[in-house]
Amino acid sequence: MTQPPASAPFPGPLFLGPLFLGIDTGGTYTDAVLWAEGSAAAPGQTGGAVVAKAKALTTRHDLAVGISGAVDRVLAEAKVDPSAIKLASMSTTLATNALVEGQGGRAALVMIGFSEADLARDGLKAALGSDPVLFCPGGHDVHGRAHELDLSALEAALPELAASVSGFAVCAYFATRNPEHEIAARAMIRQVTGLPVTASHELSSKLGGPRRALTTLLNARLISMIDRLVAATEGFFAARGIACPLMVVRGDGALVSAAFARQRPIETILSGPAASLVGARHLTGLDDAVVSDIGGTTTDVAVLDRGRPRLDPEGASVGGWRTMVEAVAMRTFGLGGDSEVATEAGALDPKILLGPRRLLPLSLAAMAHGDVVAAEMERQLRAPNPGRLDGRFAVRTGVPERLAAGLSGPEAKLYAAVGDAPLPLDALLSTTAQLATLNRLVSRGLVHVAGFTPSDAAHVLGRQSNWDAAAAKLGAALFARRRDGRGQPLAASPEALSERVLAALARQSAEVILETAFAEDGLDGAGTVAHALVQRAVDGHHGIARLTVALDRPVIGLGASAGLHYAGLPALVGNDCVVPADADVANALGAVVGQVRVSAEATVSQPAEGIFRVSAGDDAPRDFSGEEQALAEAEARIRAIVAARALEAGAADAETEVSRDVRASVVEDRRMFIEARLVATASGRPRIAT
Repeated sequence: MTQPPASAPFPGPLFLGPLFLGIDTGGTYTDAVLWAEGSAAAPGQTGGAVVAKAKALTTRHDLAVGISGAVDRVLAEAKVDPSAIKLASMSTTLATNALVEGQGGRAALVMIGFSEADLARDGLKAALGSDPVLFCPGGHDVHGRAHELDLSALEAALPELAASVSGFAVCAYFATRNPEHEIAARAMIRQVTGLPVTASHELSSKLGGPRRALTTLLNARLISMIDRLVAATEGFFAARGIACPLMVVRGDGALVSAAFARQRPIETILSGPAASLVGARHLTGLDDAVVSDIGGTTTDVAVLDRGRPRLDPEGASVGGWRTMVEAVAMRTFGLGGDSEVATEAGALDPKILLGPRRLLPLSLAAMAHGDVVAAEMERQLRAPNPGRLDGRFAVRTGVPERLAAGLSGPEAKLYAAVGDAPLPLDALLSTTAQLATLNRLVSRGLVHVAGFTPSDAAHVLGRQSNWDAAAAKLGAALFARRRDGRGQPLAASPEALSERVLAALARQSAEVILETAFAEDGLDGAGTVAHALVQRAVDGHHGIARLTVALDRPVIGLGASAGLHYAGLPALVGNDCVVPADADVANALGAVVGQVRVSAEATVSQPAEGIFRVSAGDDAPRDFSGEEQALAEAEARIRAIVAARALEAGAADAETEVSRDVRASVVEDRRMFIEARLVATASGRPRIAT
């Protein structure tokens, strides 16, 4: 593993060009970086200079605490007045983590023109879970012609739903060709409930109703989470006298204003990873690489080709859901420093398994809550036999009480028993059924489970020292005395167990990197990695046939713990691993070096010969008698739409490009128009304070 030269210490508050503040709010840490656009870059970097950087723990119950901690430290380090900051931008893994962990607010889905059978497509029924769904007659055909709309069922259900959900998702049949029924339902819901409403045509112009409904549902669940993040940031900025535009990174790496992101939080899935790709390219100067960003909850892997991240043409896939969100071709795995440590069930010599769920590390829980964690684990160690719940605790996340709406009787009772201090599970739970109830509270984001993680293992071995190492060792001792299939302890000591856990993390990191590489090559990534030949090659188990597997490009390791967990990676992936000097804040840096980019689409169809129908934005479709006239109108409309969106998204002087895809056929030497799709894209640097 190679380390590029660290950037020289910044000599003081003398810097060239405007000063930008980048923030990344991750599942475990909030990072902040100050970047001077016009200053000399460090070796290997592509322009500008990191003036200062800092970290603070992410505080999910009140995000402003973590944000203020990181930003205050970075301002103190740089010795600059907050008013000197001309632009702030943030990336976040909160939306990504929420989908991976199955968290989010309770949302009601309104399907107009669909039937219950449509829930079986694209994983919509599984994603919906126990959240309510209503079906209303209506919708349109492929040319935007309306079926009769009846919202009486929605109107009757709204008073009850208003008290049990945090938002609504509305999806109408062929709303991308005519959104009037979604607009009518949206207006009714807002008038009666005052709650956030997401309409599917606002997020995507692609066909495929169930997947569009899935994307809209996930967006509705995330609104309260992203709203809290933006509100916390804006409140802190106002208190510190930071008066500048606030931007948010989308999943494709583009920047948009905070107000824009508040309405479309689903577009921030893979925000952190997208920013990390921008930051990786900036920090290393490498045009071709596999970028692996390891955090507390997830590992995000993507490919850089010729200096640009590959985009996923099918839409972002996170947490098992395939959305319609345009984003980097990033594969997100539930593997990180705070991953749950478990063992293979039923094996004589069980493997260490990690993730996909994130736990609150015992060392962090002990640091935050004093001696209660250590005292309970010492009690459990005094027991003659290991317990299945040893080293596990429950604690409230601290989110507002209104987000606990809609709990069942058993859920409400168990939630009331969990407090603000960690409570051992062997004291909290009396039946196996209660464990399932607790897991539902965790999935709602109401409760954290604390337990042994790779971060704790690193503390036991002295390779990490920011939290409570003594508590980590107690947790390792409890885990080590669990029994394998032969009835023997899993490990001889806490240190031996911790070595196994860190080795498992490095091994699984290699697997997810190789899985991504195989998938980008058009293979079944997971299946190929699981093949016995690949497993033997990675492990270096050579027989008569000597097998090797190697990447064609280096790995760029990002994340605060990349230097620790990726130390043994080169031998496993067959290429170098570069961990840049500012790898710990690559996401925050990537947040301030990008551009605003928004798009708008229009379609021109031919419902009858000689009629050309233009569909674009919220406006009703319009008919024209000539193809060129319709194409010109479609282009004019999306130019106006994208100009307004660019202004809303925070662009300074956006430039607009329009592409046309006209489909036609020739029948008996006669050209027949089929359909046209026009896309307008506006891009530019964000506005800065003057």
